[in-house]
Amino acid sequence: MAAINFFLEDTAYKLKNKLQLKRWIKDTIISEGYKLGELNYILCSDEYLLQINRQYLNHDTYTDIVTFDNSEQEGVITGDIFVSVDRTQENAVKFNVGPDNELHRVIIHGALHLLGYLDKKPADKQLMTDKENEYLAKKAF
Repeated sequence: MAAINFFLEDTAYKLKNKLQLKRWIKDTIISEGYKLGELNYILCSDEYLLQINRQYLNHDTYTDIVTFDNSEQEGVITGDIFVSVDRTQENAVKFNVGPDNELHRVIIHGALHLLGYLDKKPADKQLMTDKENEYLAKKAF
């Protein structure tokens, strides 16, 4: 079932432009040559994501995103993407960008991970940033 879902955990954040976000994410996946399976975006607090990070990745650090690839079929993207709204709002101030823009960057970052993009090595990180910028520029809302 092709679907993009948004859930809230431990946050009162109100996501704007859900339909446009879904279309943008789906268009990104298609333009990378993949099909959409099911993507679940869980928008949450710093503390909630810290617990996910500790429990599943053994990382005792705050982060803005944790992505779980649940894909079982070649070329079909399926996963759970946890995004700390607290962290994206804090980073928006830090990087002097709008809070929605930073949230959208992190949302598309998670999809790009599922599409095979990495960000640990400097060259991979640069390609990831370039791809984020490319797709943010295509966002029409």
